[in-house]
This record gives sequence, C-alpha cells and structure tokens, in this order.
Amino acid sequence: MEKFNQLKELLASAEVDAEKFYGKNSKAAGTRVRKALQEAKNLAQSIRTEVTEMKNKAK
Repeated sequence: MEKFNQLKELLASAEVDAEKFYGKNSKAAGTRVRKALQEAKNLAQSIRTEVTEMKNKAK
C-alpha cells in the first residue's frame, strides 16, 4: 500500500506543473510533468508486479 500512496502523492505534485504547462505554456513545467509521468509509469509497473506476486502466493 505504501507504493500506491507514493503514486498518489506523485500525481498530486505533478498537477501543479500540469496546470502551469497547460495554462501558461511553461516549457519547464512540461518537462517536469513528463518526468513525473515517467516516474509514475515505473512506480505503477512496480505496483503491478507486487500485486501479481501477492495474488500468486495466495493460490
């Protein structure tokens, strides 16, 4: 559950930069959004792996 909470926090923090990018066309904010999304992708994959392992252990 810890990784899931980290993912939620990461997306919440990226929201500010997304607003700057889409609202004010800030290129630097766009770069930060892309970086945060890449981190979110990696974290989500890690969560998927963890869930699969736990599910298979329960069998």
